[in-house]
Amino acid sequence: MKSLLDEICCCLYQKVWGAQRTECASSSSKRAALSPSQPAWGVAEQKGSMAAAATASPFLKHFALRYSPAGVSPANRRRHTLPASEFRNLSLTDALSVFEIEREVSGECPLHVDEVRHFLELCPELSLGWFEEGRLVAFVIGSGWDKDKLSQDAMTIHVPGGSTVHIHVLAVHHKCRQQGKGSIILWRYLQYLRCLPTVKRAVLMCEDFLIPFYQKAGFREIGPSDIAVGPLTFTEMEYPLGGGAYLRRNSGC
Repeated sequence: MKSLLDEICCCLYQKVWGAQRTECASSSSKRAALSPSQPAWGVAEQKGSMAAAATASPFLKHFALRYSPAGVSPANRRRHTLPASEFRNLSLTDALSVFEIEREVSGECPLHVDEVRHFLELCPELSLGWFEEGRLVAFVIGSGWDKDKLSQDAMTIHVPGGSTVHIHVLAVHHKCRQQGKGSIILWRYLQYLRCLPTVKRAVLMCEDFLIPFYQKAGFREIGPSDIAVGPLTFTEMEYPLGGGAYLRRNSGC
């Protein structure tokens, strides 16, 4: 009986001692992971701060990948943006836009589309277009002339190297009117003509209600025009082009 009790006590001693050793080993390993001065709650706090720092890093934030076309590096990709505002000579490809603008403005174009192409082919350097984001919003078309007054021939003939520029038409897109664009493009055109060495003056013919507009731009009346279109009569006006181009535009024009 005594031997049986001794055996039971021995088994219980081994189980209790083994559990204590296991617990001690586990506690020792946890303490070894901590610095001598760092409590256990500091580990959880440190892990939370590291996670927050990782999330705040710009290199770990979510972002959308932008793929370049196959075989084309981002540095070599072409930009297809158009200039916000551009003044340039017109070309044959602009003829239809010119005709459509003038027809919308007045209902009848002084130059038919074939005549527009005719002058843009003969003397594109005597034209000027104003483009906004690639769209034509205003234009002037002229041709060379070599007489003191305009005659019927001036409506269809271009005289290369002539000392006079006949301004056939100035028009602004109907959606861009009442914005001062007519005055601006006329001023730009006249200053452009000053840079042409053979040109000494610009002339045009207009209806009476347009005389104040051209007078404000610096034109003076010559007298009644010899050209009439049906019942319409015109006044011929002249702008001298002596001297160099102005440095800046008068904002009051």
